[in-house]
Amino acid sequence: MTGKQPHISVADLTLAYGDFVIQRDLNFNIDRGDIFIIMGGSGCGKSTLLRCLVGLKVPTRGQIFYDGVDFWGASDSQHDDLMRRMGILYQSGALWSSMTLAQNVGLPLQEYTRLKPKQIDEIVSFKLSLVGLAGFEDYYPSEISGGMRKRAGLARAMALDPDILFFDEPSAGLDPVSAKLLDDLILEIRDSLGATIVVVTHELASIFAIGSDSIFLDTDTQTMIAGGNPNRLIASSQDTRVQQFLTRGDTFIIGSGRHG
Repeated sequence: MTGKQPHISVADLTLAYGDFVIQRDLNFNIDRGDIFIIMGGSGCGKSTLLRCLVGLKVPTRGQIFYDGVDFWGASDSQHDDLMRRMGILYQSGALWSSMTLAQNVGLPLQEYTRLKPKQIDEIVSFKLSLVGLAGFEDYYPSEISGGMRKRAGLARAMALDPDILFFDEPSAGLDPVSAKLLDDLILEIRDSLGATIVVVTHELASIFAIGSDSIFLDTDTQTMIAGGNPNRLIASSQDTRVQQFLTRGDTFIIGSGRHG
């Protein structure tokens, strides 16, 4: 007995655009407190699955449960409540260029709470400090680096204290050092806040450094063909498609987060 319990359960999920099926018959659980990796080759449906998980696309068939509540079958009030419990870091960071970092992070608090401006300012400063951006409240996105914009986007995703955080290709466009710092930050947030974290990525270093569980989506069969802890998966999977993806043809040191 591990003591873990499913935070998110996906049952018989099919994703399609019209008659074009992206993925079919997806069944998996995401345990509370896990860093769960959704991986696979380009065009396999990773981002489409993420869009279904966060409420941006209705699945063609199947169900998604959050703590036992049917996400797409819930009442409007239940659905809104579940959405409020999520934080999302988009690939670009998706910051408003005309707003300072403080204004960007404070926007969800202004929209969804009745907190006074002084209280919002205090929370914003705290969230920015959590991601290493204390003192950058008055900077605009154009005035900071790509890695800092990702961290500011993460601070905004955490503004409402969600218990689930979703990341869409968080390391995209970052240099290796910045990507490593972001991976370390994701681990710190999971450990300090106890959040469940779902990450869409194809970056091997990140997959092995932060992932505690995963699924592998295959383009040809249009379904998931493997799952489990990535470091164990590379040692145990007999599927050549999974092995080729996880090694890229290189020698990989399990658990090192490095290949070459």
